Amino acid sequence: MKRKTILTLSSLAIIATVYLFAADHIDAPGVASTTSDITDFYAFQSPENNSNLVFVANVQGLLSPSATQSAAFDENVMIEFNIDNSGDNREDLVIQCYFLDDQLTVYGPVAPSFTGTTSTLETGASSTQVAVTPYGQQAIMGESNGIKVFAGPRDDPFFMDIAQYSEIIAGNATAFNNPGADTFAGTNVMSIVVELPKALIGGSGTINTWVTSNRKQ
Repeated sequence: MKRKTILTLSSLAIIATVYLFAADHIDAPGVASTTSDITDFYAFQSPENNSNLVFVANVQGLLSPSATQSAAFDENVMIEFNIDNSGDNREDLVIQCYFLDDQLTVYGPVAPSFTGTTSTLETGASSTQVAVTPYGQQAIMGESNGIKVFAGPRDDPFFMDIAQYSEIIAGNATAFNNPGADTFAGTNVMSIVVELPKALIGGSGTINTWVTSNRKQ
């Protein structure tokens, strides 16, 4: 009998259509400062191949360089890209990212056994594997069946001038400075990148997509 791993939703980070960038650093009380915390989600057309889509999930934000050296992906947390290609706001396909022994295995895209706040690791789906890139080393890429994957530490790509934002909220300023000060400069994230052909997603045009972190129960 095939063993199924059941995971429940730990964190939901933003998203509602391709070509959208979104960020949420340590804002969810249930996962703040944990290995489940999603900081950013990016979904966009590949700049190198317009027949491909790229999904990026960043976790464990605000890592200092010294903390990044020892940071690791949590083997009890599965990162899941959810894709609605029918417009009913339910995931029709999932791309599941599972870590074990410093290696990422990406399952899918595949129709999920469950939708909503419970997920099953779809181990029967096609998979792509790659070793986690160590901090400070050249990126290691994995590829199979037209799908490319990466996992490892990266500079936090999100730009936000939190000090000026606080001044605006307090009524002491009316606009951001140009270019402003990047609050996240010098901090890192643990990043997961999946590039795949659009043909594997299906649908007739616009898709809805979001990312979740799911902790093993």
